Amino acid sequence: MNVEFSAEDLAFQAEVKAFIDENLTPDMREVLQRSPTGHLSKTLQIEWQQRLAKKGWAVPNWPAEWGGPSWTATQKYIFDLEMSKASAPRVLPFGVTMVAPVIMKYGSQEQKEKYLPDIRDSKVWWCQGYSEPGSGSDLASLGTTAKREGDHYIVNGTKTWTTLGQHADMIFCLVRTSKEEKRQDGISFLLIDMKSEGITVNPIVTIDNPPPGHQEINTVFFENVKVPAENLIGEEGKGWTYAKYLLEFERGNAYAPALLAKLDRIRSYASQLEASGEPLAADPGYQRKLADTEIAIRAMEFTELRILSALSSGQNVGPESSMLKCRGTELQQQVAELALETVGAQGIPFHHPDPSAGMNEEPVYDWTSAKAPLHHFNIRKASIYAGSNEVQRNIMAKLVLGL
Repeated sequence: MNVEFSAEDLAFQAEVKAFIDENLTPDMREVLQRSPTGHLSKTLQIEWQQRLAKKGWAVPNWPAEWGGPSWTATQKYIFDLEMSKASAPRVLPFGVTMVAPVIMKYGSQEQKEKYLPDIRDSKVWWCQGYSEPGSGSDLASLGTTAKREGDHYIVNGTKTWTTLGQHADMIFCLVRTSKEEKRQDGISFLLIDMKSEGITVNPIVTIDNPPPGHQEINTVFFENVKVPAENLIGEEGKGWTYAKYLLEFERGNAYAPALLAKLDRIRSYASQLEASGEPLAADPGYQRKLADTEIAIRAMEFTELRILSALSSGQNVGPESSMLKCRGTELQQQVAELALETVGAQGIPFHHPDPSAGMNEEPVYDWTSAKAPLHHFNIRKASIYAGSNEVQRNIMAKLVLGL
């Protein structure tokens, strides 16, 4: 395995840095600084993604046929690394990384031509319709139905934890089109226009969304929603197969670049505390936690680089996607806990819309202070979504150990 960057890779790294400096606007930076979830407003998010699309960088994992940049696996890693260092917004995954690969592999040519260009150019905002009330990790128990009537399906049911569904133009849904003895055999994969009559989106207010709020998740209700039959991906009853294929892309992320960038910010903040006479940064126990966390992230980074090396030689990821999901989300939570410990009382969530008597010092308002508790609350879910870590360990036990 070669983990050294070549001269071409270093030149690409400089190009990515220059792009970020030029295109991540002050407005975007200000919103990102205040957002506990790392989300921009819909307008700014689309603007950012369209800037990437104009550069040809919006869909790094896509084949060149549909607008992908034909990057090497190392270039993809460098791109993630520099975006994380700059705290640049990530491209929302629901269209680019989730539904698009399913359309490419299982969709008709007409569906590819209809949906893929608009996903690449951020002309359509997608959301995900998998989980339901009482049907999350046991996704095969889903109850949302789609009944075929002529050239349409009539959809009834509820989806929940729908991230940014309030902004979405389209939703890709798992629906039950038949009742089979084996539950997975009755599930189909359907694309639904969010502006269809009978769809209601209700916000779920969470503890990490204080005023003025960065509302993230929703419940989506479907009541006799009419969906063209041409919006079915592949075959009826094969949706479980397509769903598992999609989840490989949702789980197979590189976590180390973003975690190392966040750890650098924690270390920088701790150094400021030390300079001001606060004892935490100089405490041997705290220093050991910092070092142990970095060692764990670096170890995972080399695992990610090893996987990138295998991908470059044409191999598949396989069960390693489950391994990365488990370890990556655990380390996300560990870094969030370390950030919260670092900021201490400075991280107590509060809301002061206006100056008041006695507030005569500049507030500490960066990722590690004001956002630390909100990020800590938000990231607790990471070990549950995309298939809980307990489920991932079962997958690894079966595929790797043969249990």
